[in-house]
Amino acid sequence: MRQVLAVALAGAMALPAAAWSQGQAELTVTGTGEIQVLPDMATVTLGVEEQGQTAEEAVAAASAKIAAVLDTLSAAGVAPEDVQTAGLTLNPVYETPRNDVNRPPRILGFEAGNTLRVTVRQLGGLGAILDGVVQQGANNFRGLSFGLQDPAMAEDDARKEAVTDALAKAAVIAGAAGGSRGAILSIEEAGSGNMRPEFSARLAMSDGAMPVAPGSLTVTERVTIVFALEQ
Repeated sequence: MRQVLAVALAGAMALPAAAWSQGQAELTVTGTGEIQVLPDMATVTLGVEEQGQTAEEAVAAASAKIAAVLDTLSAAGVAPEDVQTAGLTLNPVYETPRNDVNRPPRILGFEAGNTLRVTVRQLGGLGAILDGVVQQGANNFRGLSFGLQDPAMAEDDARKEAVTDALAKAAVIAGAAGGSRGAILSIEEAGSGNMRPEFSARLAMSDGAMPVAPGSLTVTERVTIVFALEQ
C-alpha cells in the first residue's frame, strides 16, 4: 500500500514534505543561504537633455555636452568599454494653449537627449566622477546600482550556507516525524538572486564630490535536497 507521510511545523513558510516512494520514505527540503558582501563596482545611467529652436540646435547642444561628459569619464580612468550609449532621443517641445482649447499646440522647439550607461570599477572615485559629469552638463540621472565584478565566490559561499540550512531543516523535520535524516538522494539548485540598492533622481550642481553610500549586497542561493527518511 502506498503511504504518504505529511509533516507540519509552525511557521509562515511552506514546509517540506516527506513521502513514500517505491517503499522508501523520502524527505524533500529547500535550504536558503544568504551572504552579506560589500560591492566593488557601480553602474550609473546618466545623460544630457538640451533644447533648441530647431532639431539641429538641440542635437548640437546635447552632443557638445555629452562629449564633455565622455572626456571627464576618460580623465577619471573609466575605460572605453565601460561606457555605452543607452539611448538617444529627439522630441518636439509644444506650447499648450491656455485659453483656446480648440487651437492645436504650437511647436516651440526641440529637445535632444543622450543617455550613457557607465560602469565604475573604483568605488572610491564614484562621488568625484558624478560631480565631474554634472559640472560638464549631465542633467539627467536615471539610476545607480551596485554590484560585484566577480560574484562567483560570494555565490559559492551562499550555496554552502543553503546546503547547511537544508541539512539542519531535514534533521529537525525527520526528528519531529519520529525518524532520522538518511542519505542524500538528490540535490538541485533551486534558484538565486542578488539584491542591489538602487535609486533614481535628477542631478543638481554640487560644490564638492557627491556623497555616495554603497551599503552592502545580499547574495542569496537556494538548494533543494531529497533525503531518505529512516524510521
